[in-house]
Amino acid sequence: MKALKVSLAALLVTAALSGCTLEGDDGAPGATGPAGQTGATGPSGTNGSNGSNGQNAPVGMQLQAVARYVTGSYGAGAAEITAFHAQSKRIFVVNGAANRVEVLDAASVKSQALSDPLTANTLTSQPLTLPATVTVRNSADQDETVALGFANSISIQGQLLAVAVENKTRSEAGVALIYDLSQGAPLLKQAIRVGAQPDMLTFSSDGKWLLVANEGEPVADYSVDPEGSVSLISVSNGVAATQAKTVSFSALNGDKAALAAKGVKFAGPASTTVAQDLEPEYIALSPDLKKAWVVLQENNAIAVIDLATAKLDKILPLGFKDHSLAKNSLDVSNKDGVNLQTVPGLFGMYQPDTLQSFSWQGSAFYVSANEGDARDWAGFSEQKRVSALKRSAALSARQPYSADVLGRLNVTTALGQNASGEYDALYAYGARSFSIWDQNGQQVFDSGNDFERIASGVHGDKFNSNHLTVEGDNRSDDKGPEPEALALGQINGRTYAFIGTERMSGIYVYDISNPYAPQFVDYSFNRDLNAVYNINDDKLPAVVTGNVAQAGDLGPESLSFIAPANSPTGKPLLLMANEVSGTLTVFELTPKS
Repeated sequence: MKALKVSLAALLVTAALSGCTLEGDDGAPGATGPAGQTGATGPSGTNGSNGSNGQNAPVGMQLQAVARYVTGSYGAGAAEITAFHAQSKRIFVVNGAANRVEVLDAASVKSQALSDPLTANTLTSQPLTLPATVTVRNSADQDETVALGFANSISIQGQLLAVAVENKTRSEAGVALIYDLSQGAPLLKQAIRVGAQPDMLTFSSDGKWLLVANEGEPVADYSVDPEGSVSLISVSNGVAATQAKTVSFSALNGDKAALAAKGVKFAGPASTTVAQDLEPEYIALSPDLKKAWVVLQENNAIAVIDLATAKLDKILPLGFKDHSLAKNSLDVSNKDGVNLQTVPGLFGMYQPDTLQSFSWQGSAFYVSANEGDARDWAGFSEQKRVSALKRSAALSARQPYSADVLGRLNVTTALGQNASGEYDALYAYGARSFSIWDQNGQQVFDSGNDFERIASGVHGDKFNSNHLTVEGDNRSDDKGPEPEALALGQINGRTYAFIGTERMSGIYVYDISNPYAPQFVDYSFNRDLNAVYNINDDKLPAVVTGNVAQAGDLGPESLSFIAPANSPTGKPLLLMANEVSGTLTVFELTPKS
């Protein structure tokens, strides 16, 4: 935009004077008066100051791979959750296959594209080996030795690293390990007892809280089903409390019917309590640090916790996505190629995995990656194909059906069934989208069918491919692209959402500066869909055949945004940890205007 060279005030005055008329009733002509004297010349007007240049709207986002780490382990969760330590410019990555934390030195990363981003291995690790046992203070305020199982999550705040680690007996209480990063090599300072299966943990931005989502999944035969819970650990001057406060859901055990009527999904053996059924998956703190939103993924709901009181505030059901609408079309079968269609009577459960928060107009908004998840255990499974369900006559009359199309879709048996045992509606796992919610739990935006529509346009009949092999359309009958990883970041005053799809292994970029009017910005992927390989992760260790090293990044489990002020290149970066390929890739971000 060219700078303005004329005073806006002068223009407004001129326009006002030239357009001004004082018009009264017509009267008799009066005598002509004497001519007035010519007035003195007024002072010369001055030009106003130049206006500032307008900001071009972003029309794309370049994701340039500038560094990469390869564990060499495939199909085993060797690169899951990642975090960045700004002071030392190190990247931390949970390696579930080796049950350790990889520590990567990124201080020398440059703004230079990798010559082959699919195969490059430019970073080295000095791994952090986790202890086999630790001593914690138990609920009786006595020392207790805990044998440790697998690490699930990490979080960094200041000079502290927190690691969520399961008990060796998964159904028993796990721990949060606290490390000091100020001296170079991580130094274990504390071990704090938390709930069963700590699946995710996060520090508050002010460093005063460490929150842990304890998922509490059952053992496969449901002989043991621990309660889900949230642990709140206070931190003061870099030292965590010896014991966590536990937010339990047991007070809701008598409210299952009321919660279900509001839209909370329950799926499990009849004897399962509410506290056992609610399984915390992910936590996002409100920007003002007063509330914690806790994802209850399988339940399609959010638990809101008040941090000041360390108590449960409320449960927010997330509702259902109507796939009869054109904007919510989807591909429901792995046997029909690219076939996005509307389906009356079919609904999607949002069931987020990752959740992030940001502030707009002084209020909290939450962004969710709507992956979906089913309870599918040996002792209980809620998942069946539509072809195995008896649909009511009314539903059958509304739905276009064939065994190889709608009949292939996996849905839950826990919702939609009437008193006669027939299904009046069908509910699929996940929403194949990302959403934005306000602080009341009201949805203000959903990306609709964008992910499948864009991927099918870019990849053709290879869209909705699995990450274990390249086989187009083979995830359409499940959860499609499975959006799971999510990061938010600000670049040049605009807020962006980066959403990673677990199966296609792509990254979608949206400008969400206005949560009510997000804009699609770009789509990127670091994967070769012509690579011939197969990963059989039903085996332990996984059986790998073909040229998997050429396949690129497979199965993004987490994304992490690094602001320019903290970046070793001075530009914004995005970290992507890929659990199937066991790789960590560093992308430099450049908006295209």
